[in-house]
Order: sequence, then C-alpha cells, then structure tokens
Amino acid sequence: MSNAIQVVSESIYALQPAFEAVQIDKSITFAREAEFAIQILSGNDYAMGIAQSNRQSVADAVTNVSAIGITLNPAEKKAYLVPRKGGICLAISHIGLLHLAIESGSIRWGQARLVYENDHFELNGLDRQPTHTFKPFCKERGEIVGVYVSVKTADGDYLTEAMSTDEVNAIRDRSDAWKSWVSKKKSCPWVTDWGEMAKKTAVHRGHKYWPKTERLDKALHYLNTDGGEGASFNAKSDTPEKTLDPSVDIAEVYKTKTDTEALAYWKANQGKYKDDLVAHGEFKTAVVDHRMNLKAQGITDVEAKA
Repeated sequence: MSNAIQVVSESIYALQPAFEAVQIDKSITFAREAEFAIQILSGNDYAMGIAQSNRQSVADAVTNVSAIGITLNPAEKKAYLVPRKGGICLAISHIGLLHLAIESGSIRWGQARLVYENDHFELNGLDRQPTHTFKPFCKERGEIVGVYVSVKTADGDYLTEAMSTDEVNAIRDRSDAWKSWVSKKKSCPWVTDWGEMAKKTAVHRGHKYWPKTERLDKALHYLNTDGGEGASFNAKSDTPEKTLDPSVDIAEVYKTKTDTEALAYWKANQGKYKDDLVAHGEFKTAVVDHRMNLKAQGITDVEAKA
C-alpha cells in the first residue's frame, strides 16, 4: 500500500464514531462504506491526490453518506466520491436520487429515460404517464432530442418532467464543470456521461413538484451547497414562469374535511392549471399535504360527517 493510500485510509477509518452518530439507515454500515470509499479513491490517482491534500473534504463526504443514507457501492451506481473544487465531494446519481425519493415515501417508483429522434414520445397531461415507444435494439434511433423523468406518487398520480436537449445544455453551460472543460479541456461528466447528467438534471427539476420529504430534501440541499451542483441546477431560469394564482383553490381544498372530499376537489379543479406547471405544482403540493394531515389525524369519512 502506497503512503498516500495508507494516510487516506487511516483518516477514513477514524471516522467511524462520526459516521455512526448521524446514521439514518442502519443497513448502510461504516465498515462497508469505508471500504467502498477507499476503493473509489484508490482507483483514481488524481482523486487520491486531492484526498490526501484535503482530508477534511473526504471526512465530510463520507459522513454525508451516513447522514443522507446512500451507499457508495459501485455495483448499485447510486453515489460516488468525486474531486471537485479542490476537495472530494459526495455525488449522487439520478438512480440514487430516485432511490431516496422512494425510500423516504415521496414517490412509489420513478424512472428517467432519454428520448431519441426516431422514438415516439408524447405527454398525456400532467397527471398521466407519458407515451414512449421505441425498438430497444434498433441501431438507428437517431440523435438524442430530450430526456424525461416520470414518477408515481403515493396517491397513484403520475408526475412527469420533460426537457429538450437545448434546455439540458443551457443548464450544462452554466455549470463549473463544463466551464472548466471549455476553458481548460478538463474532463467532466458532461463530456464522458452526458446522458446520465441529463437524467439527473430532469430529476433535479422534476422533484420540485413531488411530495416533500426531509431525507430527499437533505440530499438535494447537500448537492446544491457542499456538493457544488447549485450553479448547474438552481438558476432562476430553470423554473418555468407561473402565470396563474392557485391560492383560492388551495384555500378551498384546506376547507375540505375528508380525504375523499379533498381528492374530489383536486380532480374537479386541477384541469384549469394544465398549462401552468408551477401553479399546478403548488396546488398539487397543497392537496397532498392536506390529505396526509387528514390521514395522520385518523379522520375517516364517517367520523367527519357525524
């Protein structure tokens, strides 16, 4: 074992008390994650050099693995340790973000897919699953024209976020990693794995309209701050403009006394926001929150009508 690997390994193994103090998922154990971390860093001389010179960044990244509850297991492709801005950061893939959304109860399931020019892709409304058909083994699907993420909520509704390649590249062009590639030809995921970064971009933008959970919010907050991805995903121009005000319908839905009434009000009124994704998302979030509160209080339709 080289001196650099030994120094970094000792630093990582010393983190066990801090790791276990913030552990959110007991199935993610320190021993395995420490091995994965050393394996990842040992396989990249540049990353190992950064880790040796900035051991605090390694400590922060490995501790965040525990605090967020995501594994570094390379076989699962959910999270990685990457060199960024002179330190080592925890990077979470689109697979990892969807996993956290499912585990935290925000959604039942979700998938992100690329769309090629010879595919058939059609949005069927904000609350319905999109149509995406293609021949998976065809070698002539054409160029990539877009990406989408589609999820199913706990209430059985579908939420889909679709982005064109131009929209994705507009976000890419503002990222520090891409700017480094343009100015210094320093390799980055946007060069080596554009498709995976596009899927992650769609998940970042789409999650704004999913039911909120602390675990997913913590992961996204980390990525947008210490993880260094804020410049890529949080620019104001990433958010569609709101043209309608759903405040009246939000106030009315909060007046409903049962889950059945709340759901009925949603179905009767959500159509007016079909062309305004932001207003629709605000209305949807209010409905979901109110229904969850009613269920948490154990209010049944029979009790509410008595």
